Amino acid sequence: MRHGWRWTGALLLVGALGWTGCGGDDGDTRQVDDPVVPVTPVEDPRLPDAGTGEVDAGTDAGTSTDAGTDAGTGTDAGTGTDAGTGTDAGTDAGTDAGTTEQVQTYPLPSAPGWTFYNQEQGAPRYVYGISADQGGNVWVAGGEEGLFLIKKGSNTIQRFTMSDGLHPFGRMRDGVGGPPPGVPYLKVISVAGGPDGTVFVGYAGKPPKAGMPTCEDEWDQAENAHREPDASVYKSGDADKVMLKADGTIDVVHYDIHTGPKKVGAELRGREKLCTVYRIAYDPVKEVVWFGGNHGFAMGDAKFNGIVPSYCWDPRPWNTEGFKWEFECAGLYEHVHPAISGSKGELLSDRYYGVSITENHDVFFGGQIRSTRFRYGTNGDDYWSAQSETEDAGYEWNRFDIWPDAVPNYPTAAQRVDDNVSGMAPASNGGVWVSSFYFGLARLSADGAVETKVMQDLVNYAPASGSNPAMAPTSSVATDPWDGSLWVGANWWGGITRLKGGGTVKYSGDVFGNVLTSVSSVSDIQFDRSAGKRRVLVSFEGTKNAKTGVVTPGLIGIYEGD
Repeated sequence: MRHGWRWTGALLLVGALGWTGCGGDDGDTRQVDDPVVPVTPVEDPRLPDAGTGEVDAGTDAGTSTDAGTDAGTGTDAGTGTDAGTGTDAGTDAGTDAGTTEQVQTYPLPSAPGWTFYNQEQGAPRYVYGISADQGGNVWVAGGEEGLFLIKKGSNTIQRFTMSDGLHPFGRMRDGVGGPPPGVPYLKVISVAGGPDGTVFVGYAGKPPKAGMPTCEDEWDQAENAHREPDASVYKSGDADKVMLKADGTIDVVHYDIHTGPKKVGAELRGREKLCTVYRIAYDPVKEVVWFGGNHGFAMGDAKFNGIVPSYCWDPRPWNTEGFKWEFECAGLYEHVHPAISGSKGELLSDRYYGVSITENHDVFFGGQIRSTRFRYGTNGDDYWSAQSETEDAGYEWNRFDIWPDAVPNYPTAAQRVDDNVSGMAPASNGGVWVSSFYFGLARLSADGAVETKVMQDLVNYAPASGSNPAMAPTSSVATDPWDGSLWVGANWWGGITRLKGGGTVKYSGDVFGNVLTSVSSVSDIQFDRSAGKRRVLVSFEGTKNAKTGVVTPGLIGIYEGD
């Protein structure tokens, strides 16, 4: 697909592009190797659902490294912090699994150049992401509390929820495009500023009932079990485009990240896989928006207005003569993943927290298992060619194993060293900086070769001890557009490290307070590029200790110093 969004109607057949999709299979795919993760010396590490369970455990048909159909039992939606069962589960009720909730307060930090906002100023309890639009408005991902806004020139925080128009669910093929039946679920976990007054918002998928499949798996597993799928689960999450109106209210357009019937050869009934959107990046030149999610990533039309032909909601069975569905119904293309196969033939692909747009409008994506340079600009804005150069045989070089496994493909659990990418940011060499929830930083060349790794310089570096490897758990990274310095957020034990001019500047307990830095991840670091001067936006997520019930609320920080 080339720039201009000339939607195509071709069926992607088996063998075409070497890609046939990620449909369900007939077996139980949950019995797969668990990732091997370092043992951490903290009681309640803020693992973002990474490395604690299975990675997508189907066997995705079509590509050279994939082997069958991906029934997908990933842990990306519904089993950890990002899907409502972690830090912000139990927020409203005040209890979690019988543990009484206790809020641990701490003084609002005060430091030169910094402005802070906590719950007393109207910030959310848990702060998952922060971004500025081109007009300088600051948007905040507030989990189950919704979307928050600090308008340019104001210190007042405004909150938006489903009652204001947020739309964390897709529309049904019921003749009118109505909402899915069941109780909707709101959890805002990512934001990316767009044009003035516009933000792209990512949601977590709805946690399933006990013992039931996640939002990634529900569509396929229900088919395998010969039951009606729970639309409130498989249609949950995804993303919105939120546009601020002059009167302070919002207009909302939803991106339902799915592919309808008769488009993917191995999934003719349609595909519902991506539901939890961890990171978002907006390309104002190409007017596209990139979504890093569970299982894979997707590309949306930033101009999509949600107005689609009536045939998009055709309630008839997909194999009815005359049935039609086109990509314009969704305003996007999905999905791609630099997957490999595990030792049992299962597809390994999950949690694409890393998204970084290059100068030529390619996009680096980083996941739990592998990363890739999605060669969109290189291929003249052709999505399908770029997909081929990430997934197909002959392009293994474009599936980067940054912290290498013992073997390049078909690894057992014991042979895996999951990269657990947490973020990506442009590097001066035309490549990309990559942060890992465990292993600190790596800098890649434009072609994905590892050039250097950084761990000891980071604020939370812990040397190897006994069976525990050296670690520098890192949750966010951003490149300063004013001087090229690198801002690195600790996942726990620390705060922020700034790598500048061959040296380091560390913002830790002396700036943010020890209570916060000892337990909370720096969930996001971004820059307000509208300000004409340095304006760094930082979100501390906050946390809840599941054992003790102690809640440490998050924090918003804005830095305007040198």
